[in-house]
Amino acid sequence: MDIPLVDAIAAVRDELLEAARTSGDHPDLVFAVGPVEMEFEVELRADANAKAGFKIFAIGAETGAGVSRGRTHRVSFTLTPRAAHGGDLLVSGDPARPAGPGPTEGLLPG
Repeated sequence: MDIPLVDAIAAVRDELLEAARTSGDHPDLVFAVGPVEMEFEVELRADANAKAGFKIFAIGAETGAGVSRGRTHRVSFTLTPRAAHGGDLLVSGDPARPAGPGPTEGLLPG
């Protein structure tokens, strides 16, 4: 599945914000979010509606296994999330969430 790069970054941002919203539920133990390293295999595609004339898509694993529609590039960058007031973004767990990482089928090798 191909995902616009902006949507992939927004999904990470949304997850961090959700974790920050629940930090008030556990004020005795919170974590400051440090640098977030992201790496994507991307493909540039012509797009008449894009300001620069192209869009960047993060390429899914199943796309990489098939025939490529264009040249792919590896992009990596580091983001350091901050709270709106400029301080550290603090996150904690949701007390209503079951213990453990949740379903991991298909996510872990082997």
